[in-house]
Amino acid sequence: MHGPASPAWLLVALCAATGAYCLLRMRSGVEDQRRAAGGEAVMGFGMAAMAVPGAVFTPPAWAWAGGAVVFGAAGLRGLWAARAGRRHLHHLVEAGAMVYMAAVMAAAPAAGSAAHTHGHGTPVLTGALLLYFAGYVLLTGVRLIPGVAVAGGGAGGDGAATAGWGDRPELARACRLAMAIGMLAMLPAM
Repeated sequence: MHGPASPAWLLVALCAATGAYCLLRMRSGVEDQRRAAGGEAVMGFGMAAMAVPGAVFTPPAWAWAGGAVVFGAAGLRGLWAARAGRRHLHHLVEAGAMVYMAAVMAAAPAAGSAAHTHGHGTPVLTGALLLYFAGYVLLTGVRLIPGVAVAGGGAGGDGAATAGWGDRPELARACRLAMAIGMLAMLPAM
């Protein structure tokens, strides 16, 4: 991503830490949680790689195309999983946003500018994704408030009985919240 270096490095750290935590969540005893954690780990590490400041490392255009393919496959996996529950649709939107950002970066001029609006404002798709992720951040943030989680039925549909720290739905929700905040930071910087 192009933009100031300090916020970019903070975003790299946030996304990499989220990806690492998701790898740890893959040790869950619940198969659905393991699968979701694996996809979220790929998303976290992909976001971390995409957020590295362009002044430090600018990957070749084929790397962005490769990223679009990887996240396209993750999107197809999210679409397949969505038949089991609508909560998987968020993974589909997240993967779609990553494909979109990778495609924009692949098409960006080699001079280092990733501005894809050419002076005409924010593209409609970028604006729609920003609205989606802002809503997701607000809703997920409210769901993390302890009183709301208890009033809303505890686990909130993220899983059945939880045994270990890797199976705690509030930690998985916090992980998704961190990645959605990362998306909110990355989308306008394209």
